[in-house]
Amino acid sequence: MNIVSVFKRFPDQRACIAHLERVRWGDKAACPHCGSLHVARKREGKRVGRWNCHDCKSSFNVLSGTVMQKTKIPLQKWFLAIALIVNAKKSLSSHQLARDLEMHQNSAWYLMQRIRAAMAANQGDFLRGIVEADETFLGGKPRKRNRRGSRKPAKRGRGTDKTAVIGAVERGGKVKAMVTDDLSGRGILRFIRDSVDPEGSILISDEYAAYQAVQPYMPHLAVNHQEHYSDRSGGHTNTIEGFWGLLKRAWYGQHHHYSKDFSPLYVAESSWKYNHRKDVDAFGSFMRVVFA
Repeated sequence: MNIVSVFKRFPDQRACIAHLERVRWGDKAACPHCGSLHVARKREGKRVGRWNCHDCKSSFNVLSGTVMQKTKIPLQKWFLAIALIVNAKKSLSSHQLARDLEMHQNSAWYLMQRIRAAMAANQGDFLRGIVEADETFLGGKPRKRNRRGSRKPAKRGRGTDKTAVIGAVERGGKVKAMVTDDLSGRGILRFIRDSVDPEGSILISDEYAAYQAVQPYMPHLAVNHQEHYSDRSGGHTNTIEGFWGLLKRAWYGQHHHYSKDFSPLYVAESSWKYNHRKDVDAFGSFMRVVFA
């Protein structure tokens, strides 16, 4: 759904709330605090969409317990922001969103982080089949001038002080990626255990020695990139490299910099978009993730 469709379908707060109630509850509302169905809509005044629970005596609305809880930003702007973000393949800056929605930049940044947090909470099931694994590093291109008084360029790859990201992708399927401080064999094995179903699967990586720790857990094929990037048997890591390209295009082209503390949210955004790249209605998919 694009922003024109959002404007037409959700012209005001009441229409937005009605849509979210259908997505979250269907025909019967339930209390988000105790799960009771013994609820009743409050008489509407200035606060649209309030409900009372007759069991736990709490008051709530459809936003309770979600990333939009207690928001003061109009829901139409939330909907527009979601549509813009899920349709932006290489992400979107908070400054651009603030200009598009006539908001303060700080509010736009906060809104976007809440949306990314919802994406981070929905990383899907285990990967299966042919799975490629690799690592990448975020933080800009190394140049000699990055180190004043030194003729040596900044170090590249493993051992750098950049933000390390490890990822695994199922060929033709989904990706899982996370920021990590541990690229040892133990750290890589922990990530693979949390991400890949070993039954009937095979892991393909480069020849980084730490991946040998995976061999007792599942079959593993190492590709020697000094000889070739792909062999006739299908041994390659081109799929995960393609995902890294999307992740880095967002960093270089839109954000330019973000701290390591917030890096997991930006990685989660790229992962969610990759995993929903075939969705006809990514906006609807996001809403179902948050409210269903």
